[in-house]
Amino acid sequence: MSALRLVFFGTPEIAVPTLERLIAGPHDVVGVVSQPDRVRGRGRKSSPSPVSAVALRHDIPLLRPGRIGDTDAVERLRALRPDIGIVVAFGQFLPRKVREMPSCGYLINAHASLLPKFRGASPIAQAILDGESETGVSVMRVEREMDAGPVAFVVRTPIELRENTAELSNRLSLIAATAIEETVEKIAREDIEWTAQDESLVTIAPKLEKSDALLDLHQGARALACRIHALSPKPGGMLTVVSAGGETVLKISRADTLSFDASSQPTPGTIERDAFPDLALRIATGEGWLVPLVMQRAGGKALPIADFLRGFDLGEDASCALPNLERGTAE
Repeated sequence: MSALRLVFFGTPEIAVPTLERLIAGPHDVVGVVSQPDRVRGRGRKSSPSPVSAVALRHDIPLLRPGRIGDTDAVERLRALRPDIGIVVAFGQFLPRKVREMPSCGYLINAHASLLPKFRGASPIAQAILDGESETGVSVMRVEREMDAGPVAFVVRTPIELRENTAELSNRLSLIAATAIEETVEKIAREDIEWTAQDESLVTIAPKLEKSDALLDLHQGARALACRIHALSPKPGGMLTVVSAGGETVLKISRADTLSFDASSQPTPGTIERDAFPDLALRIATGEGWLVPLVMQRAGGKALPIADFLRGFDLGEDASCALPNLERGTAE
């Protein structure tokens, strides 16, 4: 089996494990394509994307086009003579002339869901938000319609209790590296098989906005905990606490749930403190108690709930505002 010439398309940290695995493998990474350098960090200095940084460190030819379909970018890609292109979270639309450029005639992509479920921009967060028990990585062929290409390789993994989007993203990035590695080997051996997606089972994972983090306590505790973990670590779940001292917007970045006692049905937004030894705080919802485990104030540090309450007095009369979907949010 001769070595393939690979071109890698990717930008954020989640794509780095796959690129590093390919660089260490038996095939030749002859080029990397990433988004242009961006202003990042508190110093607001221009810096390369995580994927670009890996390419620069390994002295691999690097393209950072504003538009991958521009003539200059296409000609530079063609000069690399790729056999296959691998895409992981690149962030630009790939036109046909790029998709079909490799000698094998296509690009492959690692998508962080069990396709055809959760096509779109936020598959990891959406799986957590919807309370899914498992997710995974699907390696598909890149086509014009987003995430719609036939699939060659699927790896499943459970979603752990209270696992948030950042944590699950890290795990899936490693799974994607293995899935891409094995798919490339199948292509090299010419024994790859593609299966069309079932269009009747398609669901969409749209980009989640900051407003999605606002917690409507009329909903059940389970749904709210899923929302918190789907939007964590940033922006987390937001709610407004009202007391004699005024209103304070708080962020919950990890939470548990607890059923109501059979004899009680507290009003959503009710706050109870020190209800029993292991719980410092619980908030009534439309169905069950939401139990914050990590909280913070706007501009403050995320703290375990016991530490948070030592530094912030909720007040005896505190409750959560209802409804809170049009209120401000913490940074």
